[in-house]
Amino acid sequence: MLNVGRFFQPFIISIAALTCLSIAQAAECEKPGRLRFSFVPQNDVQTEVDALQPLFDELQLAIGMPVDVVAPSSYGAVIEGLLAGTVDLARLGPAAYISAKKQDPGIIAFATVARKTSDRSTGDTFYHSILIVRNDSTYQTIESLRGKKVALVDPDSTSGALIPRHVFSKKTGLPLEKYFSQVVYSGAHDQSLLNLSKNRVDAAFISSTSLTIPVESGQIKRDEFRTLWTSKPIPRNPFVLRNQLCSDLKRKIIAVFLERGGNANKNVMQSLNVMRFVPISDQDYQILRNLP
Repeated sequence: MLNVGRFFQPFIISIAALTCLSIAQAAECEKPGRLRFSFVPQNDVQTEVDALQPLFDELQLAIGMPVDVVAPSSYGAVIEGLLAGTVDLARLGPAAYISAKKQDPGIIAFATVARKTSDRSTGDTFYHSILIVRNDSTYQTIESLRGKKVALVDPDSTSGALIPRHVFSKKTGLPLEKYFSQVVYSGAHDQSLLNLSKNRVDAAFISSTSLTIPVESGQIKRDEFRTLWTSKPIPRNPFVLRNQLCSDLKRKIIAVFLERGGNANKNVMQSLNVMRFVPISDQDYQILRNLP
């Protein structure tokens, strides 16, 4: 579980580290004419773009350049964009971040969100992988799903693939493909929910947030689905930067998220349905590297 209280130390350290860049490094840095942003597609892409728009507006004011959205086609496409230099700033899933970091150690994870909750004044900085079924189905236990059809999200999704394959499979003692009769990828968490609601699959692994948000917005009712399995806490999605960007640009971007104690523009917080941004570092995601 992430410790919100200690998050602001990494923020100070990260800013100090950026300040210490050498003149030679600064001379070779990149300062694009437009900031290119992308994100792993967790739900409907246009809906997510609309929710992020106040953040884009705030970034544009702070850095003095337009912010372009690079529409994501998959988790892997966003990673490739960062590696190829066609994406400058991104919101990744934890597993996607680890994959990108492994290929480019210079990628900087600097912020995540504390999401609104009813029982935590500081907000949750973690979520869970959950296995859900329709509430009107006959499935009451994990064992009752053996030999059934299950939906995953994307091969690079933390809660929708990585945790199920490594942690859930350890619980059952079998790979997913041997425990279930068929394993399919839906491409996004909301699509997995849709497939389940339409009876196209018997069960689905999704993030707990992807169930909570549509329930809170009234899109679905919580009693439509039943949770049969919940993982341990997972750190939330990191916002990341390419290290090749010039240090002054990186400082301005990070400040948009983390100045004022992470309380950005009120419209940004409301649109994203979060309490605030909190600093994170690479070490916060070490728990996922330790998976078998």
